Amino acid sequence: MRQRFTEKEIDAILISQPENRYYLSGFDGSSGYLLITLQHTILATDFRYLEQAKTQAPDYELFPITGDIDDWFPRLVAELNLRRLGFETEHITFAQYRRLSDILNKVSSRLRLVPVDGLVESLRAIKEPEEIELITKAVEISDSAFDYIEGRIHSGMTEKEVAWEIEKFMREQGSQAIPFDIIVASGHNSALPHAKPSQHPIGSGEPVVIDIGARYEGYSSDLTRTICPGSPDITFNKIYDIVLGAQLAAMAMIKEGMSGNEVDHLARTVIEQAGYGKAFGHGLGHGIGLAPHELPRLGPDSSDQITNGMVFTIEPGIYLSGWGGVRIEDVVVMEGGKIRVISKARKV
Repeated sequence: MRQRFTEKEIDAILISQPENRYYLSGFDGSSGYLLITLQHTILATDFRYLEQAKTQAPDYELFPITGDIDDWFPRLVAELNLRRLGFETEHITFAQYRRLSDILNKVSSRLRLVPVDGLVESLRAIKEPEEIELITKAVEISDSAFDYIEGRIHSGMTEKEVAWEIEKFMREQGSQAIPFDIIVASGHNSALPHAKPSQHPIGSGEPVVIDIGARYEGYSSDLTRTICPGSPDITFNKIYDIVLGAQLAAMAMIKEGMSGNEVDHLARTVIEQAGYGKAFGHGLGHGIGLAPHELPRLGPDSSDQITNGMVFTIEPGIYLSGWGGVRIEDVVVMEGGKIRVISKARKV
């Protein structure tokens, strides 16, 4: 990360985004900042987390936060001879930026704040082997959760009941707090890509989209399957086959060096040629790791380049108002120039 300071025209960076803070330090407390210069690594946190920080981030110099930010922030930067301090634009709000600027002006500091975008996130996009192992553990939990619920789901269960059964099972299998709200959407609700579980009872012969994720030692999984309790109709079989065909086509043709929009086009072309292009309204996938959505982005407008070590989802879908939807999602890793599918849950 320090090697990128020159191109960003900074001589230090203030890390406030929780996943970035954990990635760089190992500290997973809910409050704190990292201040990283070319010579110093400082972890600033309050009394509640000092002992935890000593254990989790032993290579960091601890700076106890006491009082208001107007008091401790000038002291944090005072002795470091900094001129340009980067801050994370996707996490620091404008109000927070303005307050930090006012604090520096009040103490007549020569330090200036510089907006920095995606510096740590671009490093996180390339996973170390140990990270891939943790993601695989999370995937195994969500795979087993789908296998579990597929054998229990039946007509008359509500979407909320199914979602709770899944979450309870994943926690019992070792998942930490789930990384995102579970989606269980049946019937007409399944035409909503991000539907929330409701009291709607699942009916026989209607599509049910199940989108779940587990978290293992900080790392997330993401899995979507679409099932049809009872006897599926002609529309379900047709739409399911198109979506599955689009996913398999993308998986077979993705190569290292492709851009996110090129990867998206592989699956989108299949759906468009089947006449359902307008019913596939989201991107093909996204990176996954400490956050359930991170780099790279796979979509029509993405120029992100796919390289070895990246872990991401492939999740085409078709959503038809008044009928329902189908989405199939798996986690894959780019290795040796091609993808390896990590997800193992059965597809209908």
